[in-house]
Amino acid sequence: MATKTMSAVPDGRIAVRVLGAAILGGLIAGTVDIGAAALISGIDPSVVQQFIAGGVLGPAALRGGAYTMWLGLFLQWGMSVLIAGIFVLAALRVRWVAARWVLAGLGYGAIVFVVMNYAVMPLSAWHRVNHFKPLPFIENLAAMLLFGVIVSICARRFLCLRPGR
Repeated sequence: MATKTMSAVPDGRIAVRVLGAAILGGLIAGTVDIGAAALISGIDPSVVQQFIAGGVLGPAALRGGAYTMWLGLFLQWGMSVLIAGIFVLAALRVRWVAARWVLAGLGYGAIVFVVMNYAVMPLSAWHRVNHFKPLPFIENLAAMLLFGVIVSICARRFLCLRPGR
């Protein structure tokens, strides 16, 4: 059978484990993602955060100072926790995630890359579809693959997922 039930997770505090994995995985992966974006683009992380806030506010976010920097950080963390939560819930149901957690994280990172760049960005206040050149495409995809692996590690640790359970 390809799925397992939540009762397969050790101890009865499933909700606490799911929330812990989603929150920690999302916060770590989201923070690393900001750093990766800053390295890839060669701009300060605070400006990356303003660009994130621009998803809601549009170009005015780049003139918003500390307010939009913090807004961008909290938006990033909120989206990252939500994205991590989706993976964690899936990890409870899909047995092969425990056995192939690196592959599962990489696959999820690729899905997140596609959704963020070709669904979320065009629908944001930026109204932009990214048209990457080869190197930026690889760099941004690598950042999302890392995001997925971080989330997968947290899911595996918090849910005590081990192959064969």
